[in-house]
Amino acid sequence: MNFLPIPRLHPDHPAAFPPAAQALEEPNGLLAWGGDLSPERLGAAYRQGIFPWFSEGQPPLWWCPDPRAVFDTRGIRLPGRFRRQLRKSPWTVRADTCFDAVVDACARAPRPGQDGTWILPAMQEAYGRLHRLGHAHSIEVFDGDTLVGGLYGVASGEMFSAESMFSGQSGGSKVALAALGHWLSGWGWPLIDAQVGNPHLMSLGAHEMPRASYLARLADLAGRPGRPGNWSALPPLAAASLAGVSGG
Repeated sequence: MNFLPIPRLHPDHPAAFPPAAQALEEPNGLLAWGGDLSPERLGAAYRQGIFPWFSEGQPPLWWCPDPRAVFDTRGIRLPGRFRRQLRKSPWTVRADTCFDAVVDACARAPRPGQDGTWILPAMQEAYGRLHRLGHAHSIEVFDGDTLVGGLYGVASGEMFSAESMFSGQSGGSKVALAALGHWLSGWGWPLIDAQVGNPHLMSLGAHEMPRASYLARLADLAGRPGRPGNWSALPPLAAASLAGVSGG
């Protein structure tokens, strides 16, 4: 299988990626192909602003789009009507108590305009390994004992790269995102990488950053100590406490 003009990754050098500036303009950000989904390669990719995204039957494809969609951790916006509903919500938010269930729910979530999912079994297994090593994390929204929303992603130092989110009940993913912003901003982490923007993310406060600017910020943030390990010791957060998040 040939993916010229992009390079193929060397199987024995998991940290070696081409410079992001070599990524294609069309499709936006396609940088390299091949390699594997080992923790070493995934960790190196995220520290360099690169992520995998590919479909069934394809080898791993690696991306670094320009511009980059990001959230300021203090800049997440919830719609006013939703915030009013949230004040009476019994939901609670936890972290890292059911990572595999969140990833599975994200894989099964219907996506408008998409047939199937890119969160293939190999991807689920790969992020599960990263989670057990303390580098991938899930934010989970519960109604009693029922999982009603969540997201998962990868932490590189003090940068969090959000991979996917889902809502089992309306608004579940919004609450997970707001809770993530709450925790990260409390730790002094400034950004959430959302990779590629869309109207829904922009309505929640995401904005676009030139790739060069994003990579410069990442180089600083990824070099910081961060919070490796399991986050399940975080005290559960009442979803109603997030009702004060600005509606912009």
